Amino acid sequence: MNGKKMIHQMKNVVYWLLMSSLGGALLYGIGILFCFASFCIPSDSMEPALMEGDHILVEKFTMGARLFNLKPAFNKERFAIYRMPAFGKVKRNDILVFNYPYPAKKDSIGFDVMLYYVKRCIALPGDTLEIRNSHYHVHGIVGPLGNMEAQDCLEKLFQNGEFKNHKIVWRCYPRDRRLNWTIRHMGPYYIPQKGGTVSMNHANFHLYRPIIEWEQQQKLQEVNDSTFTLGGQPIAAYTFQKNYYFVSGDKMENSKDSRYWGVVPEEYIVGRVWGIWKSIDEWGEMRWKRIGRVKNEE
Repeated sequence: MNGKKMIHQMKNVVYWLLMSSLGGALLYGIGILFCFASFCIPSDSMEPALMEGDHILVEKFTMGARLFNLKPAFNKERFAIYRMPAFGKVKRNDILVFNYPYPAKKDSIGFDVMLYYVKRCIALPGDTLEIRNSHYHVHGIVGPLGNMEAQDCLEKLFQNGEFKNHKIVWRCYPRDRRLNWTIRHMGPYYIPQKGGTVSMNHANFHLYRPIIEWEQQQKLQEVNDSTFTLGGQPIAAYTFQKNYYFVSGDKMENSKDSRYWGVVPEEYIVGRVWGIWKSIDEWGEMRWKRIGRVKNEE
């Protein structure tokens, strides 16, 4: 009887260990899918807020977790992205992780499920953004946007004529000579908001063509300064179907951000950086002082 009782107890222990493991795996899967994701910072574009070798937790509940079919995503086919209910809103100066919108062509929005960027949100859907003397300004908003110290340094390089020595790419999006925007002077630039409408003219054609073609899956063409066609049909104005965000690296010199390639579609955003859970320096040593820091509060 004692032997049978021991076997029965062992079976119970194994059963509960198995159930606990399965339960833990299920909770982990749910957490990764709906709550958090982990990324490693691969470059210095967000210094000093985030350093190369920082491992960050990205929370998904502010915007709502994304749900989409991985098969067409990996096959580079068009697919729909859905979001769970959101529990907050992205704010200016939040640090976001997102899929880079231009993985194949600079003038055509695409999706690479394995290519992620991390940048700071500067302007929200519906904002009108300007860059004046290398500094970000949003109409109607008072307060610092982005890394002010880096913007000051960038402006000094322009004033001193040293930007060429630093090999700074100064021409920016949309690289139209008639607009002649640079990373020192840019805008005004309306950040597309769902339901917002722009008239079609030469400037808006160049600013919003990649977005319009991506939303409509049709070719937008400029016949002349006053005539434009979408899918071969005349178009005088366009109403956006989705929201977009303007993002920037904290390290302003040659950061591959919205100044150079445009805005980020809302559905491309994974979530908001919540904090650093591990940080490894270039020699493989742990940077203990960086663990637990919440970067969106800076």
